[in-house]
Amino acid sequence: MKLYFSRNLNPRVAVAVARYLDAPVEYVHAAPLDPSQQEKFRALNPNLRVPILVEGNQSLWETDAIACRLSQLTGSDFWRTGTAQPEMIRWLSWGTHNFVSACDKVHFERVTKQRYGLGPIRDDLVAEGLSGFAGAAALLEQVLSGRDWLVGSAVSYADFRMASVLPFADLAGLPLADYPHVAAWHARLWQLDAWRDPFAGLDAPELPEVPLADATGAKPQSV
Repeated sequence: MKLYFSRNLNPRVAVAVARYLDAPVEYVHAAPLDPSQQEKFRALNPNLRVPILVEGNQSLWETDAIACRLSQLTGSDFWRTGTAQPEMIRWLSWGTHNFVSACDKVHFERVTKQRYGLGPIRDDLVAEGLSGFAGAAALLEQVLSGRDWLVGSAVSYADFRMASVLPFADLAGLPLADYPHVAAWHARLWQLDAWRDPFAGLDAPELPEVPLADATGAKPQSV
């Protein structure tokens, strides 16, 4: 069984899940958008994106689906089932459309675009993302003031998914410190080796550095 991955946000989550569960997978770094790899990977994922989990002649793509499958394979309740499942699905759904979406909007402008030279930072989109982050983080702050984890008394996939962008919060300039319960929750996640450094020991090229300033000290251009 192979897990194709890169160091980008969603593949990072998938690798973290597999490492946390000690899943029996072979980790293979991949770049499906590379013209030399497209033919191979189009058959595995027509979207030409990773992560992809391959079992025999079957491929499974999308991070949430892979996390579900790996939990099944390892007999873990990391992907909650039974009466706890609706609550977990609620946080996956809400996080995807609110907290994670807001974080990703800021991260894309301030980090991804700068990594890959995709154009100037759009300040209007950063402001929109930060506004969404503030509203969603305020809700999480209230929820996490009374619990350590989102679902039950132990970490679950809901926590990993909700925190998708937070390893890059400082780089993206997300004001996590303004929400101490959210920050403490992510600090608990950071104590997990699989979350803090999912790529430890894997053959995975580092992402391009983000040019925080040029030789004159100027910051990346905004519009």
